[in-house]
Amino acid sequence: MTFRIDERASDVAVIDRYDRGVGWIAHPEERMQRASHAIAVDGDVWLIDPVDADGLDDLLSEYGEVAGVTVLLDRHARDAGTIAQRHDVPVSLPHHFDGVTDSLGAPVVRFEDELGDTGLEAHTVVDNRFWQEVALYDPADGTLVVPESVGTSPYFRVDDERLGVHPMRRLVPPREQLRGFEPDRILVGHGPGIQEDATAALEKALATARRRTPRLFAKTLRNALPV
Repeated sequence: MTFRIDERASDVAVIDRYDRGVGWIAHPEERMQRASHAIAVDGDVWLIDPVDADGLDDLLSEYGEVAGVTVLLDRHARDAGTIAQRHDVPVSLPHHFDGVTDSLGAPVVRFEDELGDTGLEAHTVVDNRFWQEVALYDPADGTLVVPESVGTSPYFRVDDERLGVHPMRRLVPPREQLRGFEPDRILVGHGPGIQEDATAALEKALATARRRTPRLFAKTLRNALPV
């Protein structure tokens, strides 16, 4: 999968640009294609699992002023603390996240059902000692943000999948947690988002995850073998 550098940004591989937000991949050469996002609410910009990059602040300024940074997966601290410090804002964490604050180096606030006063709904996807993940849903435009359980990078997908369930979740896919959504758009933490027929892509990913697991693992093994 290749990425086009948006001419309106400097040194940032821009993805998922839409009316209320934008996404970017700071290092497109990475196998995991770490994706970050910004959502604008009434001129306030909220960053999600951000990776820093040259030209990022210029990109964000098109949408408003940075009002906050949030981490939706306990392993996605990334550059959240650095960016929060630069913009003098706190990092917002789901109320039940453990072990994230030590790596941030920035003030932390907690949220439960809503991210600040943004109207962005928080929904727990996973909460156990090994994996803590929260999805955000924007009812204003049907945008669903899932940081890890599903993704579009090749690491997540097999066959004709547009959206794939994380390899470690395929045997027990998050059907109960995600099947209630009918999103118009899905943004993910790894790879570009799904901008068309998002609900169908999500339903297919959840429905076929288990039976396609052997093929995904075989693909991963082939890719790991020396050539």
